[in-house]
Amino acid sequence: MDIKYFDNAATTKVKDEVFREMLPYLRLEYGNPSSVYSLGRTAKRAMEISRRRVASILNCDSSEIYFTSCGSESDNLALKGLAYMQKYKKTGKNHIITSKIEHPAILNSARTLEKQGFKVTYVPVDNKGFISLNSIENAITNETFLISIMFANNEIGTIQKIEEISSIAHKNNIIFHTDAVQAVGNVPIDVKKLGIDMLSLSGHKLYAPKGIGALYVKNGIEFERFLDGGSQEKGKRSGTENIAGVVALGKACEIAQKNLPQYMEKLKTFRDYFFSKIQEKFPDVVINGSLENRLPGNCNICFKNIESGELLLKLDEVGICASGRSACSSANSIPSHVLAAIGVPSDIAKGALRITFGDFNTIEDVDFLVRNLERIVKK
Repeated sequence: MDIKYFDNAATTKVKDEVFREMLPYLRLEYGNPSSVYSLGRTAKRAMEISRRRVASILNCDSSEIYFTSCGSESDNLALKGLAYMQKYKKTGKNHIITSKIEHPAILNSARTLEKQGFKVTYVPVDNKGFISLNSIENAITNETFLISIMFANNEIGTIQKIEEISSIAHKNNIIFHTDAVQAVGNVPIDVKKLGIDMLSLSGHKLYAPKGIGALYVKNGIEFERFLDGGSQEKGKRSGTENIAGVVALGKACEIAQKNLPQYMEKLKTFRDYFFSKIQEKFPDVVINGSLENRLPGNCNICFKNIESGELLLKLDEVGICASGRSACSSANSIPSHVLAAIGVPSDIAKGALRITFGDFNTIEDVDFLVRNLERIVKK
């Protein structure tokens, strides 16, 4: 059976060019980059080339890129690293501002910090998933040291007003972090122009393999490591580096940066075509999130009187891969915290379907998806 994959927000297929570039570092160039002999130096050079490629897509310096294992680790390192630095420096600042629709890596890190004595404000969003700038300003106290707001939501695709939020943070001498795992490679990001101090990204969201991510930290910002070990990544992230993964991430970023305008237009075409077709077939379908300021390949809808779990199984029977919510929470039967935050009633949220298009999709795939949705939902 031919697989039709529409869950690119969960993970992406590794591109051939990325695989070919990383392949030698799995067997032939297997040196440890901390070693001084030639095999190690080759690995070190490959890592630094990749660091420059990742930096290029963000418009930052390569010295500001720290490799991690994934986006979740990057989020943890950003929040906990800054929080522990506050304790280490004994600044007296212990307040973080984030939102109610963040990825679990942010929300659970924040809850962990709350147990350790830190204070966290979770600002609300409107019915399209946008954060009110006034709610952020009103939440700021003399103890606030960090604002962390995701760039684009992983479920409903809403893109936040990042430049405005960072401006509020800087006006109050607060560091601004953004979880951009869904955004990097899907929309242009210039950390200097947008005023971003720290940014998390993940390789497997932009056609690199799983197990590699990065954290951008603006030069001059101090943060504590929370993983003890060696001195890799300037002493901030211990552990022998995943060179094959690093090389893959660098190549994926290079490809994404080169092809971004065409890629965005392609995904937007799929997204808008899907929305128009699905509204034609189901006039009462609920579209979640903003139609204007959203990721180009993201579609999130709710069918009334439908259980998404059953719908996903029926789609899988014909080779269609989709999801009902974030892949990190898909095993949980509780309706999405994101849909709850934007005011979708729980009985409707249970019928949520997230479709996220990617580079390997075609317009024929979208037609196939719509035909099968019409058949299955009406049945």
